[in-house]
Amino acid sequence: MARETSNNPSMNAPAENSSGDVNSCDDQLEAVRADNEQLFSLMQSDREDILRAVLRNPALDHKHLLVLLKRRNIGSVIPAIYASKRHIEMGAVKFALVTHPETPPHIVQTLIPLLSIFDLLKLCLMPGVSADIHAAAERKIAQQIPTQPLGNKLTLARRGTAAILDALLRDGIQSVIEVCLDNPHLKEGSLHQFLTSVHATAENVSMVARNSRWKHRPNIRLAILKNSRTPLIWYTVFLPELPATTVRELLACPRLTPAQKELLRRATTSQHS
Repeated sequence: MARETSNNPSMNAPAENSSGDVNSCDDQLEAVRADNEQLFSLMQSDREDILRAVLRNPALDHKHLLVLLKRRNIGSVIPAIYASKRHIEMGAVKFALVTHPETPPHIVQTLIPLLSIFDLLKLCLMPGVSADIHAAAERKIAQQIPTQPLGNKLTLARRGTAAILDALLRDGIQSVIEVCLDNPHLKEGSLHQFLTSVHATAENVSMVARNSRWKHRPNIRLAILKNSRTPLIWYTVFLPELPATTVRELLACPRLTPAQKELLRRATTSQHS
């Protein structure tokens, strides 16, 4: 007797699943063996298993990964990229991972210290970067400033954020401070704090006193005149424009040198005469 054929679709399901698994395995194997140009096409795949297989391809390089990391909705693949250490040796890949909106925060915080100082600077200046990433990048730059060559410090002085400029002022290099003074991100409060610190040498104070952006600001002038290292020439320049009450306030400042106080007393006498 001939065996009756079942019309139940479920009877054939295992065979279909098995075929699908075989096809999937074949696709993954092709992804692992794909050449350089084929890899660029595979970067557009919507299949997570293919993208993960591609990561095992020995021909995969940073150019392929940068194409992939321009995409969205690949969040599940990002930890796999990070876990494969050879793929994040390139600074460009690390930066792309840090700036990708789907990268988990713990991976971002691990990668930030590994970025170059100018990648960190780009992070600080990028619109839309979260406050946590922004602050972490600024902290890392501030930590590295003392060991940076002069050229890097000058670039940071021209382009840096307020927090970076604070760190550069504390570093105390005259040519760097001069560039900081013209950076629009420099805040008056930061400069005032610098002028009252041990880093404000006579030369640095004079730079501020000559700077067209800062020399007319009342609070900056007072900070200059309250500094015991301020050259006497600036008393001669600024005192005639100050009210008598301000001159008397300066005269009571205990940190000033005898020569500075003498000029203040003369200014007080001339204002009364």
